[in-house]
Amino acid sequence: MPDVMSSSRLIGVGVGPGDPELVTVKGVNALRAADVVVVPVMDTGEKGRAEATVLHYVPQERIVRVVFALNERSDHARREAAWDAAGERVAELLAAHVCVAFATIGDPNVYSTFTYLAQTIGELVPDAVVETVPGITAMQDLAARSGAVLTEGTEPLTLVPVTAGSAVLKDALNGPGTVVAYKFGRLAGEVAEALRETGRIEDAVWGSALGMEAESIRPAGELDGAPLPYLSTLIAPARRDGTRGGKL
Repeated sequence: MPDVMSSSRLIGVGVGPGDPELVTVKGVNALRAADVVVVPVMDTGEKGRAEATVLHYVPQERIVRVVFALNERSDHARREAAWDAAGERVAELLAAHVCVAFATIGDPNVYSTFTYLAQTIGELVPDAVVETVPGITAMQDLAARSGAVLTEGTEPLTLVPVTAGSAVLKDALNGPGTVVAYKFGRLAGEVAEALRETGRIEDAVWGSALGMEAESIRPAGELDGAPLPYLSTLIAPARRDGTRGGKL
């Protein structure tokens, strides 16, 4: 591997859930200042959500697709091999450029592929500076588009990836405060059942493809068990009595 410039920087940039207008000014500046912008894909022929967003601010010739096993959970060896290969590719880019940005949907510190890349680069290129630029999350965007209030007063907020299983979601729904579920599309039927069993379905809302042409935002009560897009988001607001400042 070529020697990496001592001043090389890797910046994880959160580009939001899909609406290009939700990329922060700082995020846009970081993308435009980078020599190249890496976007994660499952195969080299794919234009993923991150790339579609970045293209609003950066020309295609400065974008580099790097393959990650984005949805791989069962084949540990395949996932590790993909992460290693992706790390090697980004290390090569750091050897050739002063600044490499990595565009990730949502926020780079919230269930992001960037976390694993940063760890790998820390081992391969220990002198590289790794930074992040926060991004708007899907739960924030869904709350804004649906009118759901995430938290009031002293309410807690629990974020659950349903890839951990619907039992984890049910435990959270039995607790206090608002519950947000990520990546629940494949288990939509189990999620609906958990909401009904815990009495939380009435005010809950789900959304997918937020800010894009295929956007769908619906009451959770309409969930019929059919699979939804993998990157679906659910908000089950805290139980409230409707009084202003009731949770202060």
